[in-house]
Amino acid sequence: MKSFRCKLAMAKSVAISSPRMAPKFPAMFCNRNESIENLCCKSVSNLYFNSTVLERVSKLPLYTFKKGVKDSTEAGIEISSEGQPPAAFLNNLLLGQWEDRMSRGLFRYDVTLCETKIIPENYGFIAQLNEGRHMKKRPTEFQVDRVLQPFDENKFNFTKIGQEEVLFRFEQSKDNNAQYFPVSPVTSDSSSSNVVAINVSPIEYGNVLLIPLVLEFLPQRIDHGSFLLALHMAKEAADPFFRVGYNSLGAFATINHLHFQAYYLMTPFQVEKAPTQRIIRRGKLTNCGVMISKLLNYPVQGFVFEGGNSMQDLSDVVSNSCIFLQNNNIPFNVLISDCGGRIFLFPQKQAVGEVRQELLETLYYKKVNF
Repeated sequence: MKSFRCKLAMAKSVAISSPRMAPKFPAMFCNRNESIENLCCKSVSNLYFNSTVLERVSKLPLYTFKKGVKDSTEAGIEISSEGQPPAAFLNNLLLGQWEDRMSRGLFRYDVTLCETKIIPENYGFIAQLNEGRHMKKRPTEFQVDRVLQPFDENKFNFTKIGQEEVLFRFEQSKDNNAQYFPVSPVTSDSSSSNVVAINVSPIEYGNVLLIPLVLEFLPQRIDHGSFLLALHMAKEAADPFFRVGYNSLGAFATINHLHFQAYYLMTPFQVEKAPTQRIIRRGKLTNCGVMISKLLNYPVQGFVFEGGNSMQDLSDVVSNSCIFLQNNNIPFNVLISDCGGRIFLFPQKQAVGEVRQELLETLYYKKVNF
């Protein structure tokens, strides 16, 4: 397996060639020592449409994705209307911005220095010694016995991250063309922005957070729109080593603000190579073309979703399954693989009460590499 330093060098070779200048971010994201309450009203409606706030909004880079692309090779990036050269691929943009933040010392530790090995047993799991995440990560601020919990603005959420931690906006294109805008004004028309930000306590190289509708203060719960957005991100990256994941509350999520994890690993996950058995499809599911299988000879129970007449079909079937689990208080994890072509769903046993932080971290490390 290639070392993390090797991966870093590989990423640099494909990074954006233009100078990496620190982008400006809207005042809706607070400075590290300034709370969101001091910047603007907590009311979401006032946050965007209040004229005083809009005057303070700066600019964010913007990546727009093409709706309904069936093949990632179709998603060509066009030059923006401002005449700036586009990023060749979403992953080049992401890695270039991620490395920029790394060079500025925004991470709590250097994840590329973490010792990693493949355990020489039947499954060959990937083990990582990440002491920085164990020692420096934010503590979990909620009990893990309920999958659905209301958003609590008094606890940490992603409106409180530093401005410099936000990389770019990720939105659907209005003209059905994938484009990159180095600067793009945030106005009332973009009031429900999806943003990509670094994870300051990274679990892997290139680890970022996809935060749907960041200023709508959504709790950690799957809905159809947010899950489809995550699929688009995996598709647009067009890199088989790029994965997108989701942890529900009670299944290792530590922040109750809707987000997906995404990162790179230059080797297949063992679950991606595990044997599967097709589950017989019944009812309306046969009409959308989605195939569902279960994992065989694997340490944990899991299901694999793939195919579908469209990305929307695949997204809806998985979303419906996730919504059923969370509505029945069953924790779960999701792994989006193969550029959005395969999705793994792992239902978990429900935790009872409050789990000790050290146990939560230990379980997380065992699950993160599936």
